[in-house]
Amino acid sequence: MPTAAVPEINVRDFAEKLHSPDRFYVLDVRETWETNLARVNDERMVFLPMSQIGRERKAAFPAALLDPQTEWVVMCHHGVRSADVTMWMKQQGWQNVRSLRGGIAAYAGEIDPSVGIY
Repeated sequence: MPTAAVPEINVRDFAEKLHSPDRFYVLDVRETWETNLARVNDERMVFLPMSQIGRERKAAFPAALLDPQTEWVVMCHHGVRSADVTMWMKQQGWQNVRSLRGGIAAYAGEIDPSVGIY
């Protein structure tokens, strides 16, 4: 039985989106030690480690962001965890969620090395 493809956004489109006035949120699911090494600084960032989401599920999210219409870009180090969280979020009813293809490593490598590499 085929599984649905993970909706993704590439780093170039993500960079354009970050420089736009679009209303969306970036969910960084990396652990705190990782975000201390490399991070995108933007007011739309929500730092919520995958381990916390695993424990608390939807309760881990700020109540104001539980709206199924909220637009999300989910990111991690290389895109594996963000793909898993993206699919879980889709199963939970969020309709506009995409994983950042290649994660922060691809973003730093192709767009902005100042965010840090680890």
